Order: sequence, then structure tokens, then C-alpha cells
Amino acid sequence: MADHKDNIDDFKVQTAKHLNHSSAPLRPHSEHSKDRASKRLSTESNGTSDGGVGSSTPVELTALEESFRRFAIHGDTRATGKEMHGKNWSKLCKDCGVIDGKNITLTDVDIVFSKVKKKSCRTITFDEFKAALGELARKKYKEKSGDDAEAEVFKLIEGKAPVIAGVTRAVASPTVSRLTDTSKFTGSHKERFDETGRGKGKAGRVDVVDTSGYVSGYKHRGTYEKKVNKPGEGRPV
Repeated sequence: MADHKDNIDDFKVQTAKHLNHSSAPLRPHSEHSKDRASKRLSTESNGTSDGGVGSSTPVELTALEESFRRFAIHGDTRATGKEMHGKNWSKLCKDCGVIDGKNITLTDVDIVFSKVKKKSCRTITFDEFKAALGELARKKYKEKSGDDAEAEVFKLIEGKAPVIAGVTRAVASPTVSRLTDTSKFTGSHKERFDETGRGKGKAGRVDVVDTSGYVSGYKHRGTYEKKVNKPGEGRPV
């Protein structure tokens, strides 16, 4: 009997503990949402995200890096903007005025590109891009210090985008005019256009059979019907 009483007392104690844990007030759903939002903001400010510790978050690009990406993807739909090949590197230096034909030439640009890129690669990264600009800056602005020269070259590139050439205009020439003047066409080509030079379409390409009953070349077609059916004339009684 004593053992049975002890078991009952233990059961009462465990039940009371369970009730104390479950009696804690539930937090509203809005408070949980606030906690999640504050956690996300704190992790983003620390350079991490919910994906894991140390994972990168989107950061605002500098004007120089934005120009780098614009030129990196120019003319290549598969480019990611993280690497730039030699052709677009040369275009950037030309469009942004880095090449002046005196201190910096196209040859200098190609040499620096080959110098900063990895041997097994055909492209340069953004860090290698800045290193290449530093090489050109010291040669372009010899009278300035290294940092000041780089700053001047960066200003030439920041905010710039590739220059797209305009559409080539057709040049009028006597030969082209003669070939496109429909009034001078002969033979079957002449039959494809009317007096105004407008194409006749299918009627100018296919022989249409005339089933009106008139002979070919007859110029008074339809005049008989007009004479017979004159308006205002009554029939004879």
C-alpha cells in the first residue's frame, strides 16, 4: 500500500510540472513575424543570410564596376558580366577616351591585357581590370602620382556604356537609281509594275486569261453597253 501511495504522489508531481509548462501564454503570430524580420535584417547587416553563415548578400555596385559589367556583356548574350574578353576591353578603352593615340595606343591596351590576365584564360576579372587600368594610368598621366593617375582614369570610365554605331545609310548612286527605276524596265519586268511604279502583285507575275470575249488590244471595250443603255432615253412605242 505504501508503494502504491508513493506512485500516486509521483504521478501528481509530474502532472503539475506538465501543466506549468503548458500554461505558458502563446505569443501572437505578429510577434513571430517581427522576430523573423529582425533576424533577417540583422543577418543581412552582418553579411550573412538564412542560407548559411558567411553567404553573400546583394550589395550596391560602384560606378566603375557597373561600367565594367556593361562592357563585359556587350555583344555576348551568354556573358555574365563578371569577366571581360579582349575585344570588349579594347572597346572600353576606346569609347571612354583612355586611348589617346599619343601616350596610350591600341597596342599598349593589348599588351596590358595580356600582362594582367592568367595564362590559361582569355578574359579578365574585375580585380584584374583595375590592375590593368592602373598600368595604363601611370603611362597616361606620367606627371601625377599612382593613386591620382588611377583616379583620373576611373573618372573616364565611371558611368559609361558601350557606344553603339548608327545604322549604315544607303548611298545614292547612278547605278542604283537606274536599277531601281521601274519606268526603264523592259520585257516581262515591265509588266510587273504599273505607271506609278507600284507592283501589281500576282497579276504581274501570272498570265491572266481574259474571258470577256473581246479580242486582244481592243480599245473600245464597254462602249457598246454605254450606247445602248443611255440614261433618259425611252424605248420607242
